[in-house]
Amino acid sequence: MKKFGLLLLGGIAAFVLIANLGPLVGLAVSLAILYYVFKQFLKTDSLGLKIGLAILGFFLLMAAASNVPAIIGIVAAYILFVVYKKWNGTKEMAVESDDPFQNFEKQWSELKNY
Repeated sequence: MKKFGLLLLGGIAAFVLIANLGPLVGLAVSLAILYYVFKQFLKTDSLGLKIGLAILGFFLLMAAASNVPAIIGIVAAYILFVVYKKWNGTKEMAVESDDPFQNFEKQWSELKNY
């Protein structure tokens, strides 16, 4: 039953991610160009170029803000990642080591718990 729930949740998250793929690409492109414009804005000394870059940066910021549905796609991608990790998760077995530093840390934590 747990696997069925993970499969259902993963399927829904995959459909939501695919549905929001366009806004995700638009957000990524607009943020990348906005970053480049910001870097150029900081480098330039010309007042006219700074004003032009500020106006361009404002338009790019509005373009990035119009892709707010991409946040839903990012959340869906994270849920899909968590479902994948839980689906393929293996229980880690404790491995005893002869390393004196690891043994010291283990004994120290046991002493602190008492």
